[in-house]
Amino acid sequence: MIWRILADLVLVFHFCLVMFAVAGGLLVLYKRWVAWLHVPFVLWAAIVNLAGWVCPLTPMENRFRLNAGQSGYEGGFVVHYIMPLVYPGGMTRNWELAAGVSVFVWNILLYALIIHRFKRRKKKTSGYE
Repeated sequence: MIWRILADLVLVFHFCLVMFAVAGGLLVLYKRWVAWLHVPFVLWAAIVNLAGWVCPLTPMENRFRLNAGQSGYEGGFVVHYIMPLVYPGGMTRNWELAAGVSVFVWNILLYALIIHRFKRRKKKTSGYE
């Protein structure tokens, strides 16, 4: 029972990290210091997808599942849990590369918007506008 709970906790934590990598930049609009946590996660998510690596949390979850008497899975977290919902036919390597580039580009655009907003706000408060 404990192994299954640990596997499920790793699954939830992994999902939260993926969501943070994709949407965490929105938090930077409210708290600038979040960028110090978010940027490394974005880089990690992009590199993992582009290089075809497996996040260390995936083997950890699989190990816990096997100890609980459940079956593990091949491939990465996103391919196993998220892509069947988005791409029911399966995820090819090209789609995996597109996911890595998309996370990176989305966050570059988001940070460009954030920087523009902060610069605009700074101009207003300094009296130049």
